[in-house]
Amino acid sequence: MDLKLARVELDAKPKKIDLAKIESTVEKEKSVIFYFDRENSHKDLLSLQDHFEAEGKSFYMSEVKYGLADNDYLYQVHIMS
Repeated sequence: MDLKLARVELDAKPKKIDLAKIESTVEKEKSVIFYFDRENSHKDLLSLQDHFEAEGKSFYMSEVKYGLADNDYLYQVHIMS
């Protein structure tokens, strides 16, 4: 599963991260926050949630709005061991 990280600049393309990289980061840090781009499907993020909760980790996801337009948002995901 590949997910897109949040853009650093509005006109830039989002960078991709795979599940293995997310897992290794969570194992190293024990508590990590990822910001994912709005181009990710909500279904993929729920699948990510199911994956980490099946491993016994805590998973919190929220939408963060950073502007007034409807498409000015990103997903904040906090994963804890």
